Amino acid sequence: MDKKNIIAVRPNKVVYRENNDCIKVFNDDFVVSDILNEALNQARVQETDLNIPCIKSVNMIDGKWAIVSEFIEGKTLLQIATEDNSKKNECIEKLVDVQIEILKRKCPLLTKLKDKMTRKINMSKVDNNTKFELLTRLNSLAKENKLCHGDLNLSNVILGNDGKMYVIDWAHATQGDASADVARSYLRFKLDNDVEGAEYYLSYYCKKVGVSKMKIQKWMPIVACSQSVKEKDEEQELLLSWVNVVEY
Repeated sequence: MDKKNIIAVRPNKVVYRENNDCIKVFNDDFVVSDILNEALNQARVQETDLNIPCIKSVNMIDGKWAIVSEFIEGKTLLQIATEDNSKKNECIEKLVDVQIEILKRKCPLLTKLKDKMTRKINMSKVDNNTKFELLTRLNSLAKENKLCHGDLNLSNVILGNDGKMYVIDWAHATQGDASADVARSYLRFKLDNDVEGAEYYLSYYCKKVGVSKMKIQKWMPIVACSQSVKEKDEEQELLLSWVNVVEY
């Protein structure tokens, strides 16, 4: 791996470019089943008409698991917004437009969002009474089977040099309620300490789709609790604080 070709470095993975390939190499402590599931998610979403990088292979590189995908020439919406802050709201609007298109699709072989969140809530650190309340609400809300990205944010959408929008990183993809996916994106803005971006995103989405913010807010405690299981220690406190933001 040539260091000058590194695209991103995360706590448990490194992403770099090699010719026309985007190679994501996972650390030894990454669960193999999660790697294979991410590749399977990407392959299944690839069967829709969405613009996503084509998966090429899953193999071992220097003794580590790696997913090899098509490299997309262009810039992420985050890069565009960072380079020119005056374009930030425009980038958030593009993010919402992309999300709406994703949520129009169905991918019936993906894990059900309700099942995944039930498992995560049961694994969380909240008390049993809170778990019961969250699971009760989840069962009352989980009625849709739309394609949900699970971590849609400005860094996961690329404006290609061909003018098309491409969505990457399908590790958390599920089928479920659109509002849950929106709640997840909103909380991601919050975790990145971008309160202004979070509020603009939520307002723009609700106006564009014609739904009330309350519909999204009902999902906030559920999504926050579910997400707290795998987030970094410093983010767990903030996520768990959201569990009680909206009254039951």
